[in-house]
Amino acid sequence: MNWDSYIKSYKSYLKIERGLSKNTIENYTFDILRLCEFLKDHKLNVSPDKITSEALQDFIYQISKELNARSQARIISGLKSFFSYLLFEDYRSDDPLALIEAPRVGRKLPDTLSVSEIDRLIAAIDLSKPEGERNRAILETLYGCGLRVSELTELKISDLFFDEGFVKITGKGNKQRFVPIGATTQRYVNIYQQQIRSQLTVKKGSEDILFLNRRGGKLTRAMIFTIIRDLAKNIGLEKVISPHTFRHSFATHLLENGADLRSIQMMLGHESITTTEVYVHLDRRHLTRIVNQFHPRAK
Repeated sequence: MNWDSYIKSYKSYLKIERGLSKNTIENYTFDILRLCEFLKDHKLNVSPDKITSEALQDFIYQISKELNARSQARIISGLKSFFSYLLFEDYRSDDPLALIEAPRVGRKLPDTLSVSEIDRLIAAIDLSKPEGERNRAILETLYGCGLRVSELTELKISDLFFDEGFVKITGKGNKQRFVPIGATTQRYVNIYQQQIRSQLTVKKGSEDILFLNRRGGKLTRAMIFTIIRDLAKNIGLEKVISPHTFRHSFATHLLENGADLRSIQMMLGHESITTTEVYVHLDRRHLTRIVNQFHPRAK
């Protein structure tokens, strides 16, 4: 088997046995393809079942000159997953990455927006254009429900349970969760549906997709990024933001106003509460309020 055959088999394993999303599988595959490109450039004709630790060390040394520690760690993690799979399937009898350690990286505190910055971004939307109502509903949903961008683009009309105050979200690994949706967000989604979406000629296959482009098809992730970055530029916001910034802000603002981490974990769809702690950075003022409010000796 050549690299393509191994990669194809690995992708099937990630999809069927681990239930990973298409985007996650593509990210894992990209790491392997980068290794393949390195082997090709250095004229190393070796298959995955024969590649040595030395060759992998040379590759890691090469990327260390081009990427920061966090990016290096991500690639090494992806390769470790691939070679663990080869070991599991008996394609190899050893793990060539067993003795190779990823560089240590500290926890990166997520960028967030203040409530006033979010209000300014939404106020900058041009509501005179049909896509304005859609974009307002998109930003309100990202912030109001703490969704990943892929969860937003895949959100279906049949996932909306407004009478009960929830939306059903299909997250990573096709795992589903119910997330509360507030009255304000519901109102803007309803306006978009009734005034804008109802006027579109919907493409086949997108009939149940909530947020559509002007041609009646599903929005891409890139389009959501563009909408947000253009708005940030329009108001002169000196922060590099993305759809995920609204997710960070959702979690941070909940925590600062007294929500507990376990509830935030459930709404974000994190398997581990440790992941939630990375998203939600605590400031000293919040910690002081918690101690003053709840500790017996603070009375």
